[in-house]
Order: sequence, then C-alpha cells, then structure tokens
Amino acid sequence: MESKGFIRVSLKKINSNHFKIKAKIDGITGDFILDTGASNSCLGIHAVSHFKLEVEDSEVKAAGAGATDMLTQTAAAKRVSIGKWTIKNKEFVVFDLSHVNHALAVVSTQPVHGIIGADILKTGRAVIDYGRNCVYLK
Repeated sequence: MESKGFIRVSLKKINSNHFKIKAKIDGITGDFILDTGASNSCLGIHAVSHFKLEVEDSEVKAAGAGATDMLTQTAAAKRVSIGKWTIKNKEFVVFDLSHVNHALAVVSTQPVHGIIGADILKTGRAVIDYGRNCVYLK
C-alpha cells in the first residue's frame, strides 16, 4: 500500500475490541475510536475545550449504540492529522459521548475524545489491515 502512495497509521486494539487511533486537531493530539459504522466523525462535548474549538448549535440529532435523539453541535477544525495524513477544514459533530466512555470504563479502557468515522475514512480512501492493526490513508 505504501508503494501506492498510502500512509500507514498504527491502530491499537483496546479491551472493548475497538481500535484506538491518535489524531491531531489543529495541532492538539487526542484519542479516538476508529468506527467504520459511524457516518460522521464526532467529538465529545468534553473534548471541545481540549482542542480549543468553538461550537455552533445544530438541528441534527445523533444516534448510536445505546443512545438515540442526542442533541448535537458542530465544531470546525482547520486541520486534522492522522499520522502524516492531513485534511483541511473538517467539521465534526459534537455531542455527549459519556455513554461511549462509560462503556470503555467498564472494560478498563481509557476514555476517548471522539470517533473517527466513515466521512474521514472515505476522504482518506482508507484501507484497514486488521491483521497488522493499521490503517492506510491516501
């Protein structure tokens, strides 16, 4: 994959059997779950101050495993980097991810700042190598 111009990024399998990935938003590093089933990349409301982002209200409601009809906001990042791969001007859905972090705590896993979803994975033409615990982005 690397010979075809893709960038390899390591994934860490966590106790919940999810993959955790590091990403930078406007130069600030955070922990994220990689979720191919999430249509949009998300930030927990608690993470907005960590990344020094401003939020705007949204009329869209979020739903996910264990939660529905959650009120959302949006936050725009100038730059998102995963490894050496970068995307500019990315909007995140912002909502309460406490149900996600609670589920992670139950299996003795550290909380995450958000979720990297299909929107970013599609933009990066992601190829996930489950055998090598990595994702390739282009």
